[in-house]
Amino acid sequence: MGKKENMGRNPTEKELRAAQRVLELHPLQQRNHPSAVLADHSKLAHINTYGSLPEFYLDQPFVCRLCGKREIWKAEDQKWYYEEAKGHIDARAVECHNCRKAKRSGSAHPVQKS
Repeated sequence: MGKKENMGRNPTEKELRAAQRVLELHPLQQRNHPSAVLADHSKLAHINTYGSLPEFYLDQPFVCRLCGKREIWKAEDQKWYYEEAKGHIDARAVECHNCRKAKRSGSAHPVQKS
């Protein structure tokens, strides 16, 4: 049986630090990093921007704006969001999985930050 893939929902401190370290590397080092996922520009044609399109995606640590939980927006998930779901290239993850799930279900918010 294969190792269960971490989807970024409950990252360890080590995983958060590793993702942050990769973001601080030079772009040439980032591009060749094993965690980098190459972008497919043919699937980004829906994006109308004056800026440049990404060459690759990297895991992005973030803090949920609703509950304060730390998660990682995985590179594979970014690729799906931008290229398949046709999300806007300037969009960023700002809410954790549990808060998004609660919002979609219309239930009470799981945890409020103080």
